[in-house]
Amino acid sequence: MHLNADFQQRVVIRPQDYHWVDSPMPGVKRMMLDRRGDEVARATSIVRYEPHSEFSAHTHSGGEEFLVLEGVFSDEHQDYEKGCYVRNPIGTSHQPRIGKEGATIFVKLHQFDQADLEQKVISTAQQSWYPGLVEGLRVMPLHDFESEHVALVEWAPNTKFNRHRHWGGEEILVLEGTFYDEHGAYPAGSWIRSPHLSEHSPYTREDGALIYVKTGHL
Repeated sequence: MHLNADFQQRVVIRPQDYHWVDSPMPGVKRMMLDRRGDEVARATSIVRYEPHSEFSAHTHSGGEEFLVLEGVFSDEHQDYEKGCYVRNPIGTSHQPRIGKEGATIFVKLHQFDQADLEQKVISTAQQSWYPGLVEGLRVMPLHDFESEHVALVEWAPNTKFNRHRHWGGEEILVLEGTFYDEHGAYPAGSWIRSPHLSEHSPYTREDGALIYVKTGHL
């Protein structure tokens, strides 16, 4: 399967565009954002687990990165509450087992550099924020490896950022509020992938925004 697999193209998916498809496991559905491959694939997805569902044990042959959006995601290692950011490098394994709350995660598979070996579990509710490059922005760094950078960015209402170019591309998932640029408005749940050397001038209005952002990886 090839879905939004040309990384030189800009892609925008808003919540009204979601189309949930069943996974091979009962009670687990996926909203596929981009994909190269079949069941084992380079993939970016939102995955929704019903209460008391589970997924078969598996090894991360290309690494796994996920952010818990709702509920509690669990495996044999621990419980990961809403806002938890996890990186499982190449060669790690687990078996997801979901409790009574269910869970929704944003997950990226088979996208690790072979040399990126750091395993991480970050509770973003307990992490510090740092001032951004302009007034009204706060940044929470999550991961850096060579050109790849991952962070949460909190935008106060009516904040404007400088026009800038995305060296190595940019990927955004809007977690709260509404994110804007000259191309459109992106409410919570929107996913935006912008290619290498693309440009924009982002801003917020009255409701502000919280976004997950990854740069330098495309």
